Amino acid sequence: MELRSVEELMDLLYACRSQHALRTAALLRRSRPADKELQVAGLVHDIGRLLCPGDEARRSEHAAAAVRSLLGERVHRLVRRDAAAGDDDLTRLVLAQEEGRTAGFDAGVLEDWRTVLELVAARNSRLGAVD
Repeated sequence: MELRSVEELMDLLYACRSQHALRTAALLRRSRPADKELQVAGLVHDIGRLLCPGDEARRSEHAAAAVRSLLGERVHRLVRRDAAAGDDDLTRLVLAQEEGRTAGFDAGVLEDWRTVLELVAARNSRLGAVD
């Protein structure tokens, strides 16, 4: 499945109902407020479990493939946990995912992330048009 719009992605995120993803994204927002792509990777990393239930081993691959054309190569590499994403960024993402499992704070609501998703998608779209 390839997501073609932020609206499709939002629908999928609402279907996931993942407080873990919201907490992961919020933790990344706190530690790297200017890095929207890293934050978005934290938000969308869980969608693979909905895209391919039962395929735990390839959940990250499915999630990364689904967001690649919409959110760009960097988000794709981060979600896939590809070493090309950069060791520091990948480490921050993994640590936020782990902390997000146990953190007990109000991470807000999914709708708070729509503008950030639109920003990253628009940036990716412009870059794709240049290529």
